[in-house]
Amino acid sequence: MHTLPSMPAERPSGCPFDPPRELLEAREHGPISRFPFPDGHQGWLVTGFDLARQILADPRFSSRKELMRHHPLVDYGDIEVPEAPPGEFLLMDEPRHGRYRKPLVGKFTVRRMRQLTERVEQITAEHLDAMEQAGPGADLVTAFAKPIPAMVICELLGVPYEDRDRFQENIDAFLGGEAGDDELIAAYVATQQYLAELVAAKRAHPTDDVLSDLLDGDLTDEELQGMALILLSAGFDTTANMLALGTFALLRNPDQLAALHADPASAVEELLRYLSVAKQFFRVALEDVELAGHTIEAGTMVILSLSTANRDPDRFPDPHTLDLRRQDGGHLAFSHGIHQCLGQQLARVELRVAFPALFNRFPTLRLAVPSEEVALRPEMADIYGVKSLPVTW
Repeated sequence: MHTLPSMPAERPSGCPFDPPRELLEAREHGPISRFPFPDGHQGWLVTGFDLARQILADPRFSSRKELMRHHPLVDYGDIEVPEAPPGEFLLMDEPRHGRYRKPLVGKFTVRRMRQLTERVEQITAEHLDAMEQAGPGADLVTAFAKPIPAMVICELLGVPYEDRDRFQENIDAFLGGEAGDDELIAAYVATQQYLAELVAAKRAHPTDDVLSDLLDGDLTDEELQGMALILLSAGFDTTANMLALGTFALLRNPDQLAALHADPASAVEELLRYLSVAKQFFRVALEDVELAGHTIEAGTMVILSLSTANRDPDRFPDPHTLDLRRQDGGHLAFSHGIHQCLGQQLARVELRVAFPALFNRFPTLRLAVPSEEVALRPEMADIYGVKSLPVTW
């Protein structure tokens, strides 16, 4: 039985898109390894595609926040973890999870998200216009990757345009992996306070948006606030990092641009698989479970490495090659099971619109610094990406 002694804290030098080498080596030993958490808890690391998918769909493995007592990089000691606040359904099991997710499912269907395509095209064009007028030269993260999904999700939820920057800065602070404890708490409290005010404003004056639509049910203001936090943070951070890191990958693989223009839908699926910006998820066994010839004991924490599962050679031929013509599909970039990403169709629309539009507008787009100087997000961040991406044309 292979053991990964510690969680790697950085990517291989010169390989910003590949999972850490130690995780890939663990996969070579098999789909599951032992993992001793820094606080001494003996857990498991799953790196294989089939096994990760199986666990994500298995109700014997829990997502409940209060069970997540161990961190793969930090020893927090014997701390008490509270249960997830009302509305923050990503860290809940059924039936609490369903209470919050079910009212939202109809708001994020394929049909409804495709109806947003024209508006996403408009928002993208406006930001490309601004880049062109200010250029040549831009930080693609601040000029393109962040503002597009921020504006889209804010419009969907009814967040006033003038409040967008405030919300974006706070989300950056508590998801970026670099803030100290005081800064994290301040950003979280500020965001919660803002959302409480937003929900109260919607109660007083409903408008045409998802948050106002939810007022008709029996959800409390506190529950709506938690749901809004999940939607705003997930709808912004993951897509923003996909846009920035995806552009970096395309600039490093210019031979793939023809495939991007020929079939944006397939190209986006391959970028999602190859980059896997949501690197890993955690589950806790609620009972003893037999998996791959091993007993996962009740109370044991399992790390699901989606970045290596999506590079599993048993599932994807030549998995470490970015091939935008790949037709394999079926990646785990949006997770699987009851917690599969609610906003995945929205993300697909944004990515399918934004990537081709960027390279159509700037056919000579290129990095303005050597690729090794591009600042990457730390492994402590929940979502992987780049902090800045200087480009010119």
